[in-house]
Amino acid sequence: MRVTRLTTWPFPEHLGGVGAAVRGRETEVGFIEERLDSLARREGGIVRVEGPAGSGKTTILAEASASAKGRGMRVFHGGADPDDQFVPLAPLLDGLISGEKPLPDAARLRELATVPSQRFWLLQELMDRLREAARGEPLLIILDDLQWCDDLTLLTLHTLAARLSPHAILWLVAVRSGSVVPPGVRTTLDRIQQAGAHEVALGPLADQAVAQIAQDVLGAVPDPDVLRVARRADGVPQLLTELLGGLRDEGVVTVDNGTARLSAGILPARAFPIRSLPSVGRRLDLLSDAARELVETAAVAGRPVTVGLLAELLGRSSAALITAVRESLDSDLLTETGDHLEFRHELIREALEAGLPLSVRRTLRRQAEALLESATLQVDPPTPPVGGADGDRAAVDRLRTAAAELAATAPGSAADLSIRALELTAADAPERPTVIAETIPLLWQTGQRARARHLGTSALSAGGLRPEDEARIRLGLARLSCELDFSEAVRQARAGAALPGIPAALRARLLALLCLSLSMSGDNEAAEQAVAEALETVEAAGDRAAEATFRVVDSIISFHRMDWNEAFRQVDRVAEMGIVPSGWVPEALWQGFLLNAAGRSAEALAVAQAGLWNTRKVGHAAATRMWLMIRTRVLLDAGRLTDARAEAEAASAMADELGMGNLADLTLSYTLMRVALHTGDQEAVRGYAADARRMRSDSAPLVRNMGSWMLALLADCEGRPGHAMAALDDVMAALAEDRPSLVGPVDPADAPVLVRMALRAGARERAALAVAVAERRAARNPDVTILAATAAHARGLHDNDFGHLLRAVRLHEDCPRPIARASALEDAGRRLAATRVSEAVPYLDKALALYTQAGAERDVARVRRRLRAAGVRRPPSSAGYIKEWPELTASEVRVARLVAQGLTNLQVAERLSLSPHTVSSHLRRAFTKLDITSRTELARLVGTRDSGE
Repeated sequence: MRVTRLTTWPFPEHLGGVGAAVRGRETEVGFIEERLDSLARREGGIVRVEGPAGSGKTTILAEASASAKGRGMRVFHGGADPDDQFVPLAPLLDGLISGEKPLPDAARLRELATVPSQRFWLLQELMDRLREAARGEPLLIILDDLQWCDDLTLLTLHTLAARLSPHAILWLVAVRSGSVVPPGVRTTLDRIQQAGAHEVALGPLADQAVAQIAQDVLGAVPDPDVLRVARRADGVPQLLTELLGGLRDEGVVTVDNGTARLSAGILPARAFPIRSLPSVGRRLDLLSDAARELVETAAVAGRPVTVGLLAELLGRSSAALITAVRESLDSDLLTETGDHLEFRHELIREALEAGLPLSVRRTLRRQAEALLESATLQVDPPTPPVGGADGDRAAVDRLRTAAAELAATAPGSAADLSIRALELTAADAPERPTVIAETIPLLWQTGQRARARHLGTSALSAGGLRPEDEARIRLGLARLSCELDFSEAVRQARAGAALPGIPAALRARLLALLCLSLSMSGDNEAAEQAVAEALETVEAAGDRAAEATFRVVDSIISFHRMDWNEAFRQVDRVAEMGIVPSGWVPEALWQGFLLNAAGRSAEALAVAQAGLWNTRKVGHAAATRMWLMIRTRVLLDAGRLTDARAEAEAASAMADELGMGNLADLTLSYTLMRVALHTGDQEAVRGYAADARRMRSDSAPLVRNMGSWMLALLADCEGRPGHAMAALDDVMAALAEDRPSLVGPVDPADAPVLVRMALRAGARERAALAVAVAERRAARNPDVTILAATAAHARGLHDNDFGHLLRAVRLHEDCPRPIARASALEDAGRRLAATRVSEAVPYLDKALALYTQAGAERDVARVRRRLRAAGVRRPPSSAGYIKEWPELTASEVRVARLVAQGLTNLQVAERLSLSPHTVSSHLRRAFTKLDITSRTELARLVGTRDSGE
């Protein structure tokens, strides 16, 4: 990052027209002018202007806007307001859809911004429209007062700025410096810094600039006394101009022979009423009555004050002032220095005090002086920090209790309360580690994974924790790592369980989580050993939560052992316990995965739908994403490729906030690659290959195996079967040792794929091994039809036997796996075509229809070639498309027709068993393909086409 911190350098010659509005900021404006020169050469970027309140940020943005417009550039100018913090995306969106040349279809963009389930697609639409606009002319996008922006605006800013960096777009953002900047804003600033943002830091004005501004405001050259008064503003432009304006308006300054002098020749310390500092009056008007009362009382005290002193003066408890203190800090009127509150600037304090009646000022000042004198005479130690006071301990207890009560139904609110409790807890307070342990899972649930991890690891690094506190913190870190890093989850759970003297229930939960993490990582042998060692401890503890996790582990292990009946029995027992909510992941996800593996797609989708609904309702961001991932995999196996891709893209987009991880690799990357393979998107396949190579170096066996399987699929697709088999060396070794993985090449429908791949490579022993595993699994689970169908298919391929292939075809008729069924039909047709061509055609036709319905264009093309080789030519049609709608896929048509009936995206999602993310994706693509911008146009088009007019 390049940093400009020069406020006193010589006036740049090329800025000759800059006026008093930017006195002392010529270098900063010049720097931005250079960036605009680069933008004119179609070089984009990011510039961040940072400085304290009143330092001139907004003025500099206005100068940049005027300059850009003078160059013929397109300018979008937005800004945040403290009253509009809770209007999603308002600061940025208002700037993009207003002004002289706004982005089109403002109503639609506003609608997308207000519906949480559609916000990913809002990002896509904004990205597409800005990219298109930048092709025509360079864009300057200005966003002022970033410190007041809502979370969606912050997410959109750094996402768009990063993804549109190759285009002719300059992002110019301004943010207030200091402790007032919320953590989410600071995170955004760090992200744009990593993206190469330039920083323009605004410091105090130099004396020369102060003198120039004084002359501009007063209309005459200031004498030394006037300059001494002016210097009381400490070089803050806004305070300076308001102070000078007060001098002028109150008649304190007279002009004589071109010189401005003080009328009485004195320095008036408190002569100006509040109207002399309009910016202070405006900020005061925004405060609640309680916060206004607090800052005015602090102003009368005349010095840095503690919350305890303010509480005494106001006749309230310290805890009762929590909201008012926070509000006054957010307004940037007050700042924190240690355990004291003080005004950002003495002029602000004086202006506030001057606005109070004299009788009030005198009374409060006497009370404050008496309290301070009393405190000075006390022989007890000084007042402890805020978090250490008895009143604040009670407040902390109340906050923790409220957070615990809200955790299950409103984790976002619970996280806020828990964070506040932590802020009020002194660093050396004995209960602080416990508050940290309570806060970690709440932060994780609400998508603040990095913050949760940092909180936990910092506490562990500091040391000095009691074993029980350390164990609770490690439990929280293990829980949040279950999704993202299986090996880290194992490490944290194991370390926590090994601590001495911790409660039995806590140890049981750690051991259960250890077993779960081992089983999810694919280390089945270690998982079984851990279960054997932990069983007695978990049973003795009598902790139902630990027992539920333990039963899920038993189910996973039974699945590995190919005992699916036992796997389902354990899942059912967990459901009967009724203590695993949808937000408790990954345990709650396992049932959906197991149902899908057994070919029960409709039930799996219903489970995922219920999980999504519940987690969205309570705002559990981490669990919502994981449910999306599970449903992505179900949609893939159900042959709904476009829906699976849209769902996976929606879940992947959440990585901006939550980050990728092991579970995402196993589901999203795999799903997207399989969709790309079936649809023939070679470019996308190669992109996912990079993910696969990264996965092969992961410490979790399951992730490594999945990476190997994905690389094998790619190599086989490219006609390199030898490379495919080489990629699977470790996976085949696991199969030979009876160590099957959770997903990947031994997923039921993938066994024939592996056999076919091995045969093409001439690796008949490996093909035979894959067949043996499939048949053993089917024999151990005779009630699971898909296993019998898969085994028959694999055997038919290996032996080139039509009888087994025919059996597979018939068995697949009862399984909702259309692509697996089409594959069996295709292989049966291929086998018949060698000797009985005419009999092969019906099988190939059925396969073609199934592939077409799924949108598997690559498979469609291959079956068409087989039909042509058999002397049959079918009318050409695009895979997944409908005659009346040649532009759209079948999924897009289904969505379009329902939307045209007046259904909302949410209603369409419920009707089609999709997520609102997926509906939004299909609708957005349909609008683009049909070149329409509104639902009204869509309804008119649907009516015309479907009626045959």
